[in-house]
Amino acid sequence: MDVELRHLRAFATVARLGSFTRAAEELAITQPALSRTVRRLEDTLQVRLLDRTSRHVELTNEGRVFLDDVERVLGDLDRAVAAARRQSRLRLGFSWLLPDPWAQDMVGRFEAATASTVVMVRADDTIAALEHGAVDVALVRGEPKTAAGELRVVHLFDETRVAVCALTSPLAAREHVDWAEIPDWPLVVNVLSGTTGPWSWPDRRPCAVVETGNFDEWIESVAAGRGIGVVPEVARRRSAHPAVTFVPVRNAPPIPVSLAFVPGRQERLVRRFVEAALQA
Repeated sequence: MDVELRHLRAFATVARLGSFTRAAEELAITQPALSRTVRRLEDTLQVRLLDRTSRHVELTNEGRVFLDDVERVLGDLDRAVAAARRQSRLRLGFSWLLPDPWAQDMVGRFEAATASTVVMVRADDTIAALEHGAVDVALVRGEPKTAAGELRVVHLFDETRVAVCALTSPLAAREHVDWAEIPDWPLVVNVLSGTTGPWSWPDRRPCAVVETGNFDEWIESVAAGRGIGVVPEVARRRSAHPAVTFVPVRNAPPIPVSLAFVPGRQERLVRRFVEAALQA
């Protein structure tokens, strides 16, 4: 049969409101278009569902019986759609410490608007996880390390930097350190997801570089006194390691925070996620 969902919703809305004018406003269509839609339904069914006069609209006996079935069908459909949406997931890749309160605001806004669930996926290399399809969108600090050229990157905001060192380091007694001084100390670098490395001083290399592959290796190397590190300020509020301390850094360039994704993959859900991220 040529009965479509829009026919059923149009009829049910007119029946509930008793007015083509108000039903057209609720459905955001013109009244003539709504009248044609309901008439098409009646012609298809070969049954008159509504009595129309210049002042009001009433259901016929056949219309009342049909409305009961239509409302049940629409209710079942709405529940099925809601249940399906609750099953939808978006995988957010991150290497360590999502920014706060941005992450909490963004995830709450997105899940409330879409009824979808955000699944947090920690990955040492978020760009590789994104390119391999392990995540749908990746939080990236600094410039994405990729040669694929197929990713889209949306800048969200910038974070300030702080230095971190062992409690036994001479730097621990300082009130602050200048960005230009950082290369005077051995620098501990997370080569996969770190935001500060030898590249941060193109005209002057640090006196020594200690390379690590993830955040845990990085923080333990700093705690062991192998060198100092430079991280986003969020680490100062949320990293609890008894053997390290944080020192403010003056004149440091900010760290760009972005979302990266592959165009065309989970397109509608990712678009809604990016919108929520920008609003948060």
